[in-house]
Amino acid sequence: MDIGAYLKRLNYDGPTDPSADVLQALQVAHLLSVPFENLSIHAHEPIVLDDESLFAKIVERRRGGFCYELNGLFAALLRALGFKVEMLSAEVPNAQGEFSEPFDHMTLLVSLQQRWLVDVGFGDSFVAPLRIDQTSEQKQQHGSFRIAAAGSHLVLDKCVAGAWRTEYRFTLQPYQFKDFAAMCVYHQTSPHSQFTQKRICSRLTAPGARITLSKMRFIETSSDGQRRERTLSDEEEYRSILKEHFGIVM
Repeated sequence: MDIGAYLKRLNYDGPTDPSADVLQALQVAHLLSVPFENLSIHAHEPIVLDDESLFAKIVERRRGGFCYELNGLFAALLRALGFKVEMLSAEVPNAQGEFSEPFDHMTLLVSLQQRWLVDVGFGDSFVAPLRIDQTSEQKQQHGSFRIAAAGSHLVLDKCVAGAWRTEYRFTLQPYQFKDFAAMCVYHQTSPHSQFTQKRICSRLTAPGARITLSKMRFIETSSDGQRRERTLSDEEEYRSILKEHFGIVM
C-alpha cells in the first residue's frame, strides 16, 4: 500500500493518526475525491477484489468504483494507518421494503474508543462516520441518521422529508473479500442487478451537494437542494463530462 499516493488521490494532507477526527476527515475526503461509479461493468472490464487490483484502478488510474471496490480499498488504507477495520455485509431494501441477499453491500466497522460505521460506497448517504452504539438520532450538516437494533441486525435509517427511510441493515460479523465475490459477480452480470441496467457516476462536491451522471443525464444538486438537470447529446459529450467533472478517462 503506497499510503502517500492514496492520500494524494484523496487530496488529503492532514494528520494520519488512528483517531476519530482523522477517520472523519478521511471519509469526507474520499467522498469528495473518488466517485461512486459502475462504468467497468458497462465497459466489460472485470472487477477484481484484491488490494493490488483496486489500488491500480482507483489510485493509479484515478477511477472510482462501487461498494466492494471503494469500501474494500478504503479498509486497506485505514488498516495501513493503524485503524482496526472489519468488512461487514449489508442488505438493501427494495421499493416494497424487502431486503436483498446478504453481501449485497459492503460497509465498514472501525473500532476506536467507540465503534464507527464507515461507508464511502453507498452514494448519497451519511458523509461523516456514525457511532454504531448510539441509539439516538445523529445529525450531520445535511442529514440526520440513526442506527437501531432490529432482531439479529442493526438498521441504518435516514430522515427524508421528515420521515425515516431505511438505507440498509447489517450485522457486526466480519468478512473478507472472498465472501463478497459471488454477489460481486452477480452485480456485474445479472440483468436483474441495478448496476447492469444503467451507467452511473456520482461524486459529493460539498456536504449536501453532488454531481451525477445517470445514463445520459447530467444532474447537479446544490447544498440548498436546488437541482439542475440536462440530457447529454451524444457519447462524445458524455466522455467530456466524465473527464471534466469526475477526472475519468475510459
